[in-house]
Amino acid sequence: MLPDPQRFLAVAGRRIARAEGAAQAVRELCRAVVPELADGAFVYLEDGPQDRSEPLRLLLDQAPAELVGALGGVPPDTVSVAPDGVLAGMLRCGRARAGDPAVGDTADALRELLGTAPRLPQGNRVLLAPLRAPDAVVGVAVLLRRPDREDFVEDDIALADALAAQTALGVREATAIPQVRPSTALKAPDEDRLRYVGAATRRIARGFDTDEIVLGLCRAAVPTYSDAALVYLRDPLPVGDERPTGPAVLRLRRTDRIKGPGAEGLVWPVETGGEEQDDLDASDWSEVVPGGALAEVLRGVRPVFADNTPTRAALSELVGEDSALNGWAGSHAILAPLRGRRRVTGAVVFLRRPERPAFEPADLLVAAQLATHTALGVDKAVLYSREAFIADRLQRAMLPHSLPRPTGVRLAVRYLPAAETARVGGDWYDAIPLPGSRVALVVGDVMGHSMTSAAVMGQLRTTALTLAGLDLPPQEVLHHLDEQAQRLGTDRMATCLYVVYDPVSHRMTVANAGHPPPILLHPGGKTEVLAVPPGAPIGVGGIDFEAVELEAPAGATLLLYTDGLVESRLRDVWTGIEQLREKLAATAQLTGPDRPPPLEALCDEVLDMLGPGDRDDDIALLAARFDGIAPSDVGYWTLEPENSAPGRARRLTRQALAAWDLEELSDTAELLVSEIVTNAVRHATRPIGLRLLRTEVLRCEVGDDVPQLPRLRRATPDEEHGRGLYLVNRLARRWGTTRLGTGKNVWFELGGPAN
Repeated sequence: MLPDPQRFLAVAGRRIARAEGAAQAVRELCRAVVPELADGAFVYLEDGPQDRSEPLRLLLDQAPAELVGALGGVPPDTVSVAPDGVLAGMLRCGRARAGDPAVGDTADALRELLGTAPRLPQGNRVLLAPLRAPDAVVGVAVLLRRPDREDFVEDDIALADALAAQTALGVREATAIPQVRPSTALKAPDEDRLRYVGAATRRIARGFDTDEIVLGLCRAAVPTYSDAALVYLRDPLPVGDERPTGPAVLRLRRTDRIKGPGAEGLVWPVETGGEEQDDLDASDWSEVVPGGALAEVLRGVRPVFADNTPTRAALSELVGEDSALNGWAGSHAILAPLRGRRRVTGAVVFLRRPERPAFEPADLLVAAQLATHTALGVDKAVLYSREAFIADRLQRAMLPHSLPRPTGVRLAVRYLPAAETARVGGDWYDAIPLPGSRVALVVGDVMGHSMTSAAVMGQLRTTALTLAGLDLPPQEVLHHLDEQAQRLGTDRMATCLYVVYDPVSHRMTVANAGHPPPILLHPGGKTEVLAVPPGAPIGVGGIDFEAVELEAPAGATLLLYTDGLVESRLRDVWTGIEQLREKLAATAQLTGPDRPPPLEALCDEVLDMLGPGDRDDDIALLAARFDGIAPSDVGYWTLEPENSAPGRARRLTRQALAAWDLEELSDTAELLVSEIVTNAVRHATRPIGLRLLRTEVLRCEVGDDVPQLPRLRRATPDEEHGRGLYLVNRLARRWGTTRLGTGKNVWFELGGPAN
C-alpha cells in the first residue's frame, strides 16, 4: 500500500486529466503507476470505432521493451475479445481485479488477452484494470509487480480503478470530439451535438488556471465547431464580489484557427512554421463604451449571429474597425458573451469560412454552453489564484524576513513553495537568540495546504517565539506548543524540531515532535542522521516529549528540513533522507576534509537533488554552521552580592581585556559592567554571574536571581539612581535583558578589535 494514496491519486489524476489525446493519456497512466503502484504496465485500447454487433478488438498501445524481456515474450499486438468469454465479462464489470495468473478467472482472462507465451508473476501481483468510460469499454491496463514485492491489496485495486476510469475519460474524449475536415460542417443529430457539448465542456473544465481554461475552449471549438476562435477577457479580471472601477476593457487573451491544408483561403495570416498560435487580424484590446453596440450585446448575455446592424457594429467594436474579420458577418460569425456568477468577464467570437456552411440556430445553444462553462471556469480560476496569492503572501509575511547573527554560529535558509499540488502550506523556520549566547533553531510543518494551514503556522511560530523568550527547555517548548495546537482545534496538527545550541559548551539539545531527524555534517566530511526520539506530532495531546543532548563540534553543519525535501510521490521519506545524507557527503568531498563547503552553496546543492516530480510539498531548509567560542575567549566569574562586587567586576574586566589586547575598550566596558553589577547587588540575594565573551564583538553578561527586568528611563535631576541603563544605552553597540527561570540576564556588546 502506498504511504499517501490520496496525494498519489490527486497528482496522478491531474496529470492524466491534462493529457491531450488518447496516446498521451495512456503514457501518463503508465508514468503514474510505475514504480509507485506497479513495477510494469502495458495497455490495450479499442482498435478504432467499434461496431457493437462485432467482437471488441483491442490494440496494444504501450509495452516497454524492458517489460517485454521480463515477460519472456511479446504480448500480441491485437486481441479479439469473445463476447461470451471471461475477459469480456471482466471488462463489462468495469472493476479492476488482482489474482494469481495460474488459477481462477484471472488466469482465463489473461490467457484470452495475452495467450500462453508471456511469463507473469505468481500470486496477486498481476492486476487487470478495465478502461471503462460511461458509455463503453475503451481498453484494459495490465499492472505487474516483481516477485520480491508484496501483493496488490484492496487499496491498490481501488487506486487502479480510479486511474483507469480517468484514463478512459481521456481516451473517450479524444474520439468524442471528431477532428472533421474544415470543409465540412457540424451537421449532426441532436444526440451527436449533445455528445460533442459534453466532451467539449469536460475538456474546458479540466483547466486549473485561466490560460488552461481558455486553451481548452479553443482546442474544443477549432476545427470541429468553428474554423477560428478569439477569446477576449476583462483586464483586470474582477475577483469575487469586487466591483470594477472605470470602463470595462477587454483584452485579446488567445486566438486559434485551423492550420495546414485547407487554411490557404483564410483572411488571417498563413500558418508560420513551428508556432503554436497565430495572431488573427483583430485588435488586441477593446474598451466597452457604455450604451454602445458591444455593451448591449454583452448585457444580453446570450450568443448572437452577426447578421444585423447592431451585432455587426458590436463585432467591429470588439475586433477593430479595420479588421478583415468584419467581412465575416452574418451566420458565419457568432459573438458569445462570457458571463460568470456575477458579471460579464469577456467575450468569444466563433468564425466559419465563407465556403463552409453557416452556423445554424442550434449552434447558438452549443456556443452558449461553451461560453457558460468557460466563464464559470475563469471565475473559479481567478478566485483560486487570488486565494493562493493571499495565502502565499500571508505565509511569507509570517516567516522571518531575515535571520539573526548569533554568536558562534552561521545560518543559511531556503524556502520553496510547492510546485503543483498546492502553492501554500504550513512550513516554517526560525532562529531565536537565547540568553548566554545560545540560539534556538526551529523548523516546523503544519499539516495541510490552505490559508488555514498558513494561519495556524503563524500562531504556532508566534507561540514558539514567546516560549523561547522564557528560556524553557526544548521538550517543554514542544509540550506547550502541543497544548496550543489543541486549543486551536482538534485537527490542528504539526511536526516540529527544536534545537538549542550553546557555542560555549559546544553542545546542542534536541527535541522532536514527529519531524524528520536532522543531519549533521562533521568537519571531516562524515555525515550522520542524528538519533533523536521521533515523538508524536504537535496536536495529538497526552504525549511526553524527550530531549537529548549531543556534541556540536566546531566546524560541523547541522541541517534541519521539512519532509517536502525528502518525501514525494516518487520516494518514501527514509529513501529521501538517505539520498540527502549522500548528497551532503558528496558536496563535502568537493572542498576536501580540511575545509567545509560554503553554507549558501551547500543549501543550493541540497536543493539540486530535487527532481521534476519531487515538488509535491513546501520545503523549508535551515542550515547552521557551528563555529563555537573557544575557551580562551570566555571569562566567567561569580560575585557575591556585596558592596565590593562592582570594584571586583571592574578589575576582572580590565584584566581580561588586557589579556585579549582590547585595552581600547577597557574604560567603557568597566563603566558599564560596574553600573549593571551595582544594580544587581542592590536587589540580588544569591551570587551574581559575570561572563565576558570575545568574538567579533565584546559581549558582557550579568545574571542575578531577580526576575524583574530593568527598564530604560530618564532620571530627574533630583534622583540619585536610574542613570545606569541610560549610560548602557548610549555607549553600548547593543544591549538587552532576558528573563530566566531563576532570574534575569542583562547583557551589552561593544565594538570588536576592528572598531
